[in-house]
Amino acid sequence: MRVTLGEVFDSRTILLNLAGTTKDAVFQELVDAIAAVHPECDKAAMLTALWEREKKLSTGISSGVAIPHAVCGGIGTIAGAVGISNAGIEYGALDEKPVHIIFLLIMGEGTREDHLRILDKIFTLVRTEALTLIKTAKNAQDAYAVLSRFK
Repeated sequence: MRVTLGEVFDSRTILLNLAGTTKDAVFQELVDAIAAVHPECDKAAMLTALWEREKKLSTGISSGVAIPHAVCGGIGTIAGAVGISNAGIEYGALDEKPVHIIFLLIMGEGTREDHLRILDKIFTLVRTEALTLIKTAKNAQDAYAVLSRFK
């Protein structure tokens, strides 16, 4: 099965103005958004899995982008949320710069192969003008439309 970014993300999980200013607060906001769309996901389990992954190596990659991701039971698919912080978040990114856009992914146990494809699609998106289009989107639906173009 080939999962697309349009299937992973939902306009309801795209937060254009993150309130949080710390990694912890932002993870909470994005996990809350996923749980609202995927009530089968346990918020505490998602947060624990994300922090366990983050302890291994920061998911702040570069260019103001982070892609926190974790495997979590209770979900049979890949669920994603996007958060945008105009001010930037001190994230501990590999390039030591603030993060402005976060693509958070929660994957079910059986989605490992698809999750590598989704990560690859996000890496591709980050290297295009689509990243700017998402950052400057007027609303979540516009940002979702950009994400959906990446099959």
